[in-house]
Amino acid sequence: MSVYRNLQETHLNRARASLRQALSWYGYLRKSGQLSSNPELVGLVKPELEALNATLNKLDSNVIRIAVFGLVSRGKSAVLNALLGDKILQTGPLNGVTQWPRSVRWQPGGKVLVELIDTPGLDEIAGESRADMAREVVHQADLILFVVSGDITRTEYQALLELRRSQKPLILVFNKIDLYPDTDRGVIYQNLQQLGAGNPQAKPLLPDEIVMVAAEPAAMEVRVEWPDGRVSYEWETPPPQVDELKETILNILNREGRSLLALNALIQARDAEAAIAQKTIDLREKEAEEIIWQFTKYKALAVMLNPIAFLDILGGTVADLALIRALARLYGLPMTSYEAGKILKTILFSSGGLLLGELGSSLILGLGKSTAAITSGDNPSNITAFAGSAIAQAGIAGYGAYSVGKAAQVYLEKGCTWGQLGASSVIQEILSQVDQNTIMYRLRQELGIKY
Repeated sequence: MSVYRNLQETHLNRARASLRQALSWYGYLRKSGQLSSNPELVGLVKPELEALNATLNKLDSNVIRIAVFGLVSRGKSAVLNALLGDKILQTGPLNGVTQWPRSVRWQPGGKVLVELIDTPGLDEIAGESRADMAREVVHQADLILFVVSGDITRTEYQALLELRRSQKPLILVFNKIDLYPDTDRGVIYQNLQQLGAGNPQAKPLLPDEIVMVAAEPAAMEVRVEWPDGRVSYEWETPPPQVDELKETILNILNREGRSLLALNALIQARDAEAAIAQKTIDLREKEAEEIIWQFTKYKALAVMLNPIAFLDILGGTVADLALIRALARLYGLPMTSYEAGKILKTILFSSGGLLLGELGSSLILGLGKSTAAITSGDNPSNITAFAGSAIAQAGIAGYGAYSVGKAAQVYLEKGCTWGQLGASSVIQEILSQVDQNTIMYRLRQELGIKY
C-alpha cells in the first residue's frame, strides 16, 4: 500500500504544481497590464480564473467528492443513507423526493474525508435546468455512482453513456436486489455487465464496476413461535446490504483516491484554461486577422523584391516567428514547447514551399529568380523571368505566412494546457502510471491513451 500512497502523493503534488503555474501565469498577465488593459476580457474570463482558484483549494482540502445519479425511485438517497449508517437524507414512496443536490460528509474507516452528493432523478421534469445541474455536479465529482434497480431502461442507458463521456470513474450500483429471486438477480447482473457490448462508445463493464446492494430492504413477514405454543406473524425490516459497496469504495479510495482527486482537478483546470483561450481568441479575432494579413502582405512583398533565394527562406522564417510573437503578445497566452513544436512544422512547410517555388521557377522559366536577377544586365529578357518567378514565390510566401498565422491561433488556443506542467501533459503523465488493477486504468482505456 505504501507504493500506492507514494504514487498518489506524487500525482497530487504534480496537479498542485500545474494549477499554481496556470494561476501564476494569469496573475502575471493581470499585473503586467495585458489582461487588465481589456476590461471586457477580464469580465469574460473571471469565472474560469475563479474556477482555477477553487480547484486548487479543493486539492489542498483533500476532500473526495462522490456523486450519485440515477432515475427517480431507484433508491439513490437510500444508498447514501445506508453508507452513512443513518437516515440523514429524505426518502419516500413518492417520485422526486430529492429536488436539488445535497451534500453530506462521510469519513469511512476514520481516514479519508468524503463528500457524498445526492442528486434529483435524471428523468424528472424541468429537463434543461436538470441537465445543467447534472453537468455541474459531474464536473465537481471525483467518482460517480449510477444507481439502477433492475434491467436498465433506454433512458438509463443514454444517461449512463453521457456520464461515461464525462471522463470520470463510475461504479454501477444494482439496488433493490431483495426484490428479485437469485436466478433473476443473476440474469440482470449479467445483462448489466454487457451494457457496452456492440456499442463503440462503451466497453462491457468489469465485475468490480458493478455492485449489488439492498439499501432499504422491504419489510418481511416473520413467523414467531411462542413458548406457550402460540404462533404469531410480525413484520421485520432486514438491515441494509451495502457492505460490498462500502468495501469497493474504500478499496478505490485507499488505492487511488488522491490520484482521482488530482486527475479531476487537472481536467477542470484544462477545461478552464481552454475556455480562457477560446474567449481570448474570439474577443480579439478582428485584431488578430489584421495582424496576420499585415505580415502576409509584408512577407510576400519582401520575397518578391528580394533577388537572393536563400535570403527569401531566412527572411520568411524570421517574419513567421515575428508573426507568432505578435499573436502571442496580442492574446496574452503562454507559448509552450507543445505549440512551438507544432508551429515550427508549419514554418518549415512554409519555407519548404519557398524552396520548391524557387526550384519550380527554375524548371518552368529556365532559370531561378536569383540567376535571373544576376544575368538581367546581360540579357534584358531575363527581367521578365525574374518578375514571373518573383510573383510566383511572393504568392507562396504570402500563403505560407497566412497558414503560419492561422496555425499559431489554433496552437496558442490548444497548447496552453500542454508543455511542462500543463494540465493536459500532467493528465497524460498520471494515466501512464496507473496500475492495471485500478479503476483509473479503465478510464485511460476509454480516453484512448496508449503507452
